[in-house]
Amino acid sequence: MSSATFVHQGIYKSALARRMACWLDAIPHPPVAMEIASDRVAVARWGRSGALEAFAVELLAEGTVIPSAVETNLVNPAAAKSAVGRACDRVRTRAEEAALILPDPVIRVFVQHFEDFPRSSEEAIPLLRWKLKKSVPFEADETIISYFRQAPREAGVDIVTALARLRIIREYESLAEGVGLEPGVVLSSSLAALALLDGEKPVLFARISGSALTTAIVFSGLLCGYRCTELPAYGASLTPQMLLEEIFPVAAYYQDTWHEGISSVRIAGLGARFAEFVRPLEQEFHCDVKSLLNTAHSEGRIKDDARQLADRDLEGLVGWMLHRN
Repeated sequence: MSSATFVHQGIYKSALARRMACWLDAIPHPPVAMEIASDRVAVARWGRSGALEAFAVELLAEGTVIPSAVETNLVNPAAAKSAVGRACDRVRTRAEEAALILPDPVIRVFVQHFEDFPRSSEEAIPLLRWKLKKSVPFEADETIISYFRQAPREAGVDIVTALARLRIIREYESLAEGVGLEPGVVLSSSLAALALLDGEKPVLFARISGSALTTAIVFSGLLCGYRCTELPAYGASLTPQMLLEEIFPVAAYYQDTWHEGISSVRIAGLGARFAEFVRPLEQEFHCDVKSLLNTAHSEGRIKDDARQLADRDLEGLVGWMLHRN
């Protein structure tokens, strides 16, 4: 039985004991992380103090990696392996554990409300497979699932579930294993980047990576909504109206469910075009619209050593760095 199970059953009466139990059951924090996107591979290493020691970015030719929840992602595996090898050589990785930060389309994320939810994972995972079998484009027995509880908006329990097709995850794990790394943690870039959000009021987060848009709403540390979609256009062809149309369903869902509006918007992935989108978004949501990384830095949540990652728009790695610390 895990330490978290003991906590849920109320066996630990001491607050210190509960914190220790949660710490023992927490996500691992390996010294190396690899973020893979459609256009690049980035590898970073941290020292024992938590400071960034080294990082490297290798660009990928278009079509080398095509993120998908269903189809083969490594379209050109030789080129992908070569880029991973070069990045790891520059960071001087060795046979050690690593975190894998994957493109958002690979990992589906759901926030669901339950009146009652099983305490044991042996009961919870089959329930989640059954509940979500019509929401994912692959068979339940092909699925790898992770979940956690969070405070609900009403009686019952909210469950955040991340799931992916095992065969797709193995593609990325094989890249790490090919350079001697042992994948110890796997998560999506935007889930890692959520650590950059702060505040007690609802924040709408929108992140563009290639042709994928991830929209999430976070309120007091709770994930209230999450959606990953394919944009109708991207790069220079993406317009503010296109972005608004893709973002709006998550904002509307939040407003209808939680009965309040968005207090701020944080954007990642627009690069030099960010300024073009500010006014249309402000007019729609009637709140401030700012860059995710610039805001996190100005508010002191990005340390000086992490600024090197932020300057390369590696919000997944920056967010993971905050998780580690």
